[in-house]
Amino acid sequence: MPRFGLGVWKSDNHTARDSVAAAIRNGYRAIDTAKQYGNERGTGAGIKLGLQQAGLKREDLFVTTKLYNGDQGSYAKVSKAFDGQLKDLGLDYVDLYLIHWPVDATYIESYQAMEKLLKAGKVRAIGVSNFDNDRMSKLIAASDVVPAINQMEFNPTNQERDILKFDSSHGITMTAWSPLGGGKSLTNPTITKLATKYGRSAAQIILRWEWQRQIITVIKSAHEQRIIDNSHIFDFELRDEDVEKINQLDEAKRSLWYKDFTWHNPNANIEDSVEQWDDDNEPL
Repeated sequence: MPRFGLGVWKSDNHTARDSVAAAIRNGYRAIDTAKQYGNERGTGAGIKLGLQQAGLKREDLFVTTKLYNGDQGSYAKVSKAFDGQLKDLGLDYVDLYLIHWPVDATYIESYQAMEKLLKAGKVRAIGVSNFDNDRMSKLIAASDVVPAINQMEFNPTNQERDILKFDSSHGITMTAWSPLGGGKSLTNPTITKLATKYGRSAAQIILRWEWQRQIITVIKSAHEQRIIDNSHIFDFELRDEDVEKINQLDEAKRSLWYKDFTWHNPNANIEDSVEQWDDDNEPL
């Protein structure tokens, strides 16, 4: 899996199409989406367009999507949902399929269903997103395949030290969502000083720090020039003492986290809605 890729959260279908195509044209080889985002159709259109424009083949790209909360459950339910996602993406397989959130009543059964998708060759790897150590421990104990990935919020002020340590000890790699802290980390005085020191943007400093921390990073942008700029992190290196300065910014504060999931209660009525956008039925 490439360690640097484009995410499309909060993008409508047309924006997802254009940003994904722009990313592929400009060297990105990993694309991350989810059914909950409501833009798999646009993401698929962008993949097709980007591959054509870059003269690449499907196997040159690493595509991740996620099992939606409302689709969790039996193999029949998960498989049907996954087939629908493949259709929207216009793909024959995905490289990585993640459980988006740990629905307590169903996440183990759902993951076991995903193991069957893996064995059938419909996905190349499986993993999870937003799993704390307790739920990850239970999942590992009940599964044959250790999750390849745990996708978590990770940025200078939220470094998930305990989860990172636990996952690493089990061979699970962390992928960062919200790697810039929702934009808040860009104005941190330590970050801005380092940006001046290295002659780089604040975003490039943070993304380079995550690269040196061995974190897989998914960064979202809808602007082609910013997509290009964000990827320019491979021609410089942060000194060890500067990496440590950013390490010290950790406040263990998540910007998006639900302490009391309604779906922790197996008898709860799990909301079954997808983030849809006003252009969903327009041609792509």
